[in-house]
Amino acid sequence: MVEAIRVPDIVPLEHILPDEPLLMMGAGPVPIPPAVAAANSIVINHLGDTMNQVIAQVKEMGRYVFQTRSSHVMGVGGPGSAAMEMAIANLVHPGDKVLCICNGYFSKRMAEMVSRVRGEPTLLHIDNNESASVEQVQRALAKGGYAAITLVQGETSNTVCNHNLGSIARMAHEHGALVIVDAVCTLSTMALDMDAWQVDAVITGGQKGLSSIPGVSLLAFSEHAWAKKIATRSHQPFHWCLDAQLADQFWNQKSYHYTAPVSGILALHEALRLVCAETLPRRFARHQQCSQALQAGIEALGLDLLVPKQHRLNSVIGIVTPAHVSSDVVRAHMSRVHKVEISGAFGLNILRIGQMGEQSRAHNLFRTLHAFGSSMQAGGASLDLPAGMAELERSLSRHASAQPASSS
Repeated sequence: MVEAIRVPDIVPLEHILPDEPLLMMGAGPVPIPPAVAAANSIVINHLGDTMNQVIAQVKEMGRYVFQTRSSHVMGVGGPGSAAMEMAIANLVHPGDKVLCICNGYFSKRMAEMVSRVRGEPTLLHIDNNESASVEQVQRALAKGGYAAITLVQGETSNTVCNHNLGSIARMAHEHGALVIVDAVCTLSTMALDMDAWQVDAVITGGQKGLSSIPGVSLLAFSEHAWAKKIATRSHQPFHWCLDAQLADQFWNQKSYHYTAPVSGILALHEALRLVCAETLPRRFARHQQCSQALQAGIEALGLDLLVPKQHRLNSVIGIVTPAHVSSDVVRAHMSRVHKVEISGAFGLNILRIGQMGEQSRAHNLFRTLHAFGSSMQAGGASLDLPAGMAELERSLSRHASAQPASSS
């Protein structure tokens, strides 16, 4: 055989990856625990008794993390956006009117997905980096006829949090609308009570709050939504891989859909197990304490946070970059000199630091704040690095002293 295409000259990964692993402190992916990394190195049969046992436990732990009794918890072989598309493709039928609450990049993505499955989105724009108020949504719902609403609990794009999610979801149900929520960066970092808040679909990615790997996601449908839109549907959705009825064959009927990402599901299992071992109340408290301490340290440097406190997301912190400082220069310096990575933004003049899962540990905060402050200085910013580090330590110490002593 004559090869028309020559063998390419490939550089091995060991020569591409940095000599020292980077500390991932951006908007995701986040560092993963050793147990998750070890599980991700295992391959087993995607069908059979071993996988059935794993799947049963993933669903049970998923119900705890989602705070739902629904039997329709399932994974998705794909990013959080695939889970988002699966929820929308199965709950929004052609011609359905959907109110899309938009206060950032990812909530607008949900609106685009509604349009692509031939739904009819109405965009409710929430401007000025603010969360949606109950009154704003109530006025929009009063116009009537919405089959569903979509919203994001925490917008990683601009670090806005929709703190009124529970009240908005219950109100939407009173108007007969299903509620589809993106919790990609918030699940397990802050409260989300699916059943009590009457949420019909919750979407999350593995690589953020759960501290699992990218590419395997998790979602839950309410029993109400499943019965209303999926079990009794009269047409097939546009997506084969994302058909919830077909996915149900694997996740609930021990049957075949497609070859499951077994290593990723094993990693997700271990990530969920660690969440359950920590418990949600303790995990929420850890995230809140670490994020608020880091926010206090950043402000003590002399820098501004983008979003006012009443609208602010704790899971991802948005810091305003001084006008004469290049965000790209700061990030490059942090990566090259300090081996710490943070995120830029979607057209905004901000830098973003994540506080999700394994990021929310005191040792990561000290390393990140020092790297960030010194890189800001290298980029031309005038700030008080010692003051920022001292405030971070004071804030963490205050939280530690406020905790009850553990029993021996």
